[in-house]
Amino acid sequence: MSVTRLYLVRHGQSAGNAEGRFGGHSPTPLSELGCEQAEITAQTLVKERITAIYSSDLLRAVQTAEPLADILSLPIIETSAFRERKVGVLEGKTFDESKIEFPKDYYALINRNIYHIITEGESYRQLLNRATKALHEVLRTHQGENVVIFSHTGAICFLTLYLIGAISRKTRTTPWLVTSNCGINRFEIRSRRNIRVLALNDTRHLQNITGNDAFAAR
Repeated sequence: MSVTRLYLVRHGQSAGNAEGRFGGHSPTPLSELGCEQAEITAQTLVKERITAIYSSDLLRAVQTAEPLADILSLPIIETSAFRERKVGVLEGKTFDESKIEFPKDYYALINRNIYHIITEGESYRQLLNRATKALHEVLRTHQGENVVIFSHTGAICFLTLYLIGAISRKTRTTPWLVTSNCGINRFEIRSRRNIRVLALNDTRHLQNITGNDAFAAR
Protein backbone atom coordinates (compact mmCIF):
# COMPACT_ATOMS: atom_id res chain seq x y z
CA MET A 1 0.00 0.00 0.00
CA SER A 2 1.43 3.39 -1.00
CA VAL A 3 1.77 5.99 1.73
CA THR A 4 1.29 9.70 1.09
CA ARG A 5 3.00 11.98 3.56
CA LEU A 6 1.23 15.29 3.99
CA TYR A 7 2.62 18.35 5.72
CA LEU A 8 0.31 21.27 6.53
CA VAL A 9 2.42 24.32 7.36
CA ARG A 10 1.18 27.65 8.63
CA HIS A 11 2.85 30.74 7.19
CA GLY A 12 5.49 32.60 9.18
CA GLN A 13 4.63 35.57 11.32
CA SER A 14 3.06 38.30 9.21
CA ALA A 15 3.02 42.02 9.81
CA GLY A 16 -0.65 41.65 10.76
CA ASN A 17 0.12 38.83 13.22
CA ALA A 18 2.73 41.01 14.92
CA GLU A 19 0.07 43.69 15.46
CA GLY A 20 -2.66 41.23 16.54
CA ARG A 21 -4.87 41.89 13.52
CA PHE A 22 -7.14 39.62 11.50
CA GLY A 23 -5.38 38.89 8.21
CA GLY A 24 -8.18 37.27 6.23
CA HIS A 25 -7.53 37.69 2.51
CA SER A 26 -5.32 40.76 2.90
CA PRO A 27 -1.90 40.84 1.16
CA THR A 28 0.01 41.34 4.40
CA PRO A 29 3.69 40.31 4.02
CA LEU A 30 5.89 38.38 6.42
CA SER A 31 7.59 40.25 9.22
CA GLU A 32 11.35 39.99 9.71
CA LEU A 33 10.75 37.18 12.21
CA GLY A 34 8.40 35.49 9.75
CA CYS A 35 11.09 35.45 7.06
CA GLU A 36 13.52 33.85 9.51
CA GLN A 37 10.91 31.26 10.47
CA ALA A 38 10.34 30.43 6.80
CA GLU A 39 14.05 29.88 6.17
CA ILE A 40 14.41 27.56 9.16
CA THR A 41 11.26 25.66 8.21
CA ALA A 42 12.62 25.12 4.71
CA GLN A 43 15.80 23.61 6.15
CA THR A 44 13.65 21.24 8.20
CA LEU A 45 11.32 20.19 5.37
CA VAL A 46 14.11 19.63 2.86
CA LYS A 47 14.94 16.50 4.88
CA GLU A 48 11.46 15.09 4.18
CA ARG A 49 12.04 14.45 0.47
CA ILE A 50 9.21 16.74 -0.58
CA THR A 51 8.02 16.20 -4.17
CA ALA A 52 5.30 18.85 -4.47
CA ILE A 53 4.73 22.27 -2.93
CA TYR A 54 1.28 23.84 -2.73
CA SER A 55 0.40 27.18 -1.21
CA SER A 56 -2.41 29.57 -0.58
CA ASP A 57 -2.00 32.37 -3.09
CA LEU A 58 -1.91 34.99 -0.33
CA LEU A 59 1.43 36.78 -0.01
CA ARG A 60 2.35 35.62 3.50
CA ALA A 61 1.89 31.96 2.56
CA VAL A 62 3.75 32.21 -0.75
CA GLN A 63 6.65 34.00 0.93
CA THR A 64 6.84 31.15 3.46
CA ALA A 65 6.92 28.55 0.69
CA GLU A 66 9.60 30.30 -1.37
CA PRO A 67 12.72 29.24 0.59
CA LEU A 68 11.80 25.54 0.32
CA ALA A 69 10.92 25.89 -3.35
CA ASP A 70 14.28 27.56 -4.01
CA ILE A 71 16.25 24.81 -2.26
CA LEU A 72 14.40 21.99 -4.02
CA SER A 73 13.98 23.76 -7.38
CA LEU A 74 10.28 22.94 -7.29
CA PRO A 75 7.45 25.20 -8.45
CA ILE A 76 4.98 26.60 -5.95
CA ILE A 77 1.47 25.61 -7.00
CA GLU A 78 -0.64 28.53 -5.78
CA THR A 79 -4.38 28.28 -5.23
CA SER A 80 -7.04 30.41 -3.58
CA ALA A 81 -8.59 27.21 -2.21
CA PHE A 82 -6.07 27.12 0.63
CA ARG A 83 -6.61 30.76 1.61
CA GLU A 84 -7.56 31.77 5.12
CA ARG A 85 -11.20 32.34 5.89
CA LYS A 86 -12.48 35.55 4.37
CA VAL A 87 -13.29 37.63 7.45
CA GLY A 88 -14.99 40.52 5.67
CA VAL A 89 -15.57 43.50 7.95
CA LEU A 90 -13.10 42.12 10.52
CA GLU A 91 -10.16 42.16 8.12
CA GLY A 92 -7.30 44.31 9.34
CA LYS A 93 -8.92 44.97 12.70
CA THR A 94 -7.53 44.01 16.08
CA PHE A 95 -9.47 41.53 18.19
CA ASP A 96 -10.56 44.28 20.57
CA GLU A 97 -11.75 46.49 17.71
CA SER A 98 -13.69 43.58 16.22
CA LYS A 99 -15.35 42.79 19.53
CA ILE A 100 -16.58 46.36 19.92
CA GLU A 101 -17.56 47.16 16.32
CA PHE A 102 -18.91 43.80 15.11
CA PRO A 103 -19.71 41.71 18.21
CA LYS A 104 -22.04 39.26 16.43
CA ASP A 105 -19.42 38.36 13.83
CA TYR A 106 -16.60 38.34 16.39
CA TYR A 107 -18.25 36.00 18.88
CA ALA A 108 -19.52 33.65 16.17
CA LEU A 109 -15.94 33.40 14.92
CA ILE A 110 -14.24 32.75 18.26
CA ASN A 111 -16.97 30.27 19.26
CA ARG A 112 -16.40 28.40 15.97
CA ASN A 113 -20.00 28.58 14.75
CA ILE A 114 -19.20 26.94 11.44
CA TYR A 115 -22.36 28.11 9.64
CA HIS A 116 -22.12 31.81 10.51
CA ILE A 117 -21.19 33.91 7.49
CA ILE A 118 -19.18 36.94 8.58
CA THR A 119 -20.50 40.20 7.15
CA GLU A 120 -18.91 40.56 3.69
CA GLY A 121 -16.97 37.36 4.39
CA GLU A 122 -17.58 33.61 4.51
CA SER A 123 -18.36 30.85 7.01
CA TYR A 124 -16.08 28.16 8.36
CA ARG A 125 -18.22 25.65 6.44
CA GLN A 126 -17.47 27.46 3.17
CA LEU A 127 -13.79 27.47 4.06
CA LEU A 128 -13.92 23.74 4.81
CA ASN A 129 -15.70 22.92 1.55
CA ARG A 130 -13.25 24.75 -0.72
CA ALA A 131 -10.16 23.56 1.16
CA THR A 132 -11.14 19.88 1.33
CA LYS A 133 -12.10 19.81 -2.33
CA ALA A 134 -8.61 21.04 -3.20
CA LEU A 135 -7.01 18.66 -0.70
CA HIS A 136 -8.64 15.63 -2.33
CA GLU A 137 -7.31 16.73 -5.71
CA VAL A 138 -3.80 17.14 -4.26
CA LEU A 139 -3.90 13.68 -2.70
CA ARG A 140 -5.19 12.07 -5.91
CA THR A 141 -2.50 13.76 -7.97
CA HIS A 142 0.38 12.94 -5.62
CA GLN A 143 -0.54 9.55 -4.23
CA GLY A 144 2.49 7.94 -2.61
CA GLU A 145 4.47 11.19 -2.59
CA ASN A 146 5.51 13.67 0.10
CA VAL A 147 3.50 16.87 -0.25
CA VAL A 148 3.55 20.15 1.66
CA ILE A 149 0.75 22.71 1.73
CA PHE A 150 1.49 26.20 3.06
CA SER A 151 -1.66 27.74 4.43
CA HIS A 152 -3.20 29.57 7.39
CA THR A 153 -4.28 28.81 10.93
CA GLY A 154 -8.03 28.62 10.21
CA ALA A 155 -7.67 26.58 7.04
CA ILE A 156 -5.20 24.22 8.71
CA CYS A 157 -7.45 23.84 11.76
CA PHE A 158 -10.43 22.75 9.66
CA LEU A 159 -8.40 20.57 7.29
CA THR A 160 -6.96 18.80 10.32
CA LEU A 161 -10.38 18.35 11.93
CA TYR A 162 -11.57 16.87 8.65
CA LEU A 163 -8.61 14.50 8.30
CA ILE A 164 -9.00 13.13 11.83
CA GLY A 165 -12.76 12.68 11.45
CA ALA A 166 -13.68 15.33 14.02
CA ILE A 167 -16.15 17.20 11.83
CA SER A 168 -19.26 16.09 9.91
CA ARG A 169 -22.33 17.54 8.22
CA LYS A 170 -24.08 17.68 11.60
CA THR A 171 -21.28 19.57 13.34
CA ARG A 172 -22.22 23.09 14.40
CA THR A 173 -19.28 24.09 16.60
CA THR A 174 -15.76 22.73 16.88
CA PRO A 175 -12.67 22.95 19.08
CA TRP A 176 -9.84 25.15 17.90
CA LEU A 177 -6.56 23.48 16.98
CA VAL A 178 -3.73 25.94 17.48
CA THR A 179 -1.09 26.13 14.77
CA SER A 180 1.76 28.51 15.52
CA ASN A 181 3.53 30.47 12.81
CA CYS A 182 5.45 27.87 10.76
CA GLY A 183 4.03 25.07 12.91
CA ILE A 184 3.80 21.77 11.01
CA ASN A 185 0.98 19.20 11.09
CA ARG A 186 2.28 15.85 9.82
CA PHE A 187 0.15 13.00 8.45
CA GLU A 188 0.61 9.60 6.82
CA ILE A 189 -2.30 8.81 4.51
CA ARG A 190 -2.92 5.29 3.24
CA SER A 191 -6.59 5.82 2.33
CA ARG A 192 -9.46 8.08 3.41
CA ARG A 193 -10.11 5.69 6.29
CA ASN A 194 -6.50 5.03 7.18
CA ILE A 195 -4.85 8.27 8.27
CA ARG A 196 -2.12 8.52 10.89
CA VAL A 197 -1.43 11.76 12.74
CA LEU A 198 2.30 12.02 13.34
CA ALA A 199 2.44 15.52 14.86
CA LEU A 200 0.27 18.58 15.41
CA ASN A 201 1.75 22.08 15.62
CA ASP A 202 5.31 20.78 15.50
CA THR A 203 7.53 23.80 16.23
CA ARG A 204 10.66 22.03 17.47
CA HIS A 205 12.65 23.49 14.60
CA LEU A 206 11.85 27.02 15.80
CA GLN A 207 12.87 26.67 19.44
CA ASN A 208 16.02 28.76 19.04
CA ILE A 209 14.15 31.82 17.79
CA THR A 210 10.63 31.64 19.27
CA GLY A 211 10.95 29.34 22.28
CA ASN A 212 7.60 27.92 23.38
CA ASP A 213 5.53 30.72 21.89
CA ALA A 214 2.38 29.39 20.27
CA PHE A 215 1.06 32.73 19.03
CA ALA A 216 -1.83 31.94 16.74
CA ALA A 217 -3.27 35.24 15.58
CA ARG A 218 -5.00 34.99 12.24
